[in-house]
Amino acid sequence: QVQLVESGGGSVQPGGSLRLSCDTSGSMSIFGAMGWYRQTPRAQRELVATISRAGSTMYGGAVKGRFTISRDSSKGALYLQMNSLQPDDTAVYYCNAEHLWTTRVYWGQGTQVTVDS
Repeated sequence: QVQLVESGGGSVQPGGSLRLSCDTSGSMSIFGAMGWYRQTPRAQRELVATISRAGSTMYGGAVKGRFTISRDSSKGALYLQMNSLQPDDTAVYYCNAEHLWTTRVYWGQGTQVTVDS
């Protein structure tokens, strides 16, 4: 069964860094594009970053230049390196992956990131 499990969230002061991980439980070979999204209680889910199977990346305007998405097929993991974190980055962060053939989209359960002094 396909599962995406995020980890690495937590609390950090403004200007700090965190690295999120998304474990695909060995299923990465079936995924095409993967990405990170975030959501706060008062807003819709927002695109953070995506990465294609070939490694092409795209970032949301709010995080461009501060966040870096990457994927490691050998480890079956998707990553999000977050630097220069600000209070507006506080949200639940979700991992997302699209099945290569069916285009079904899978989501993780989310990991909380809190940026607060």
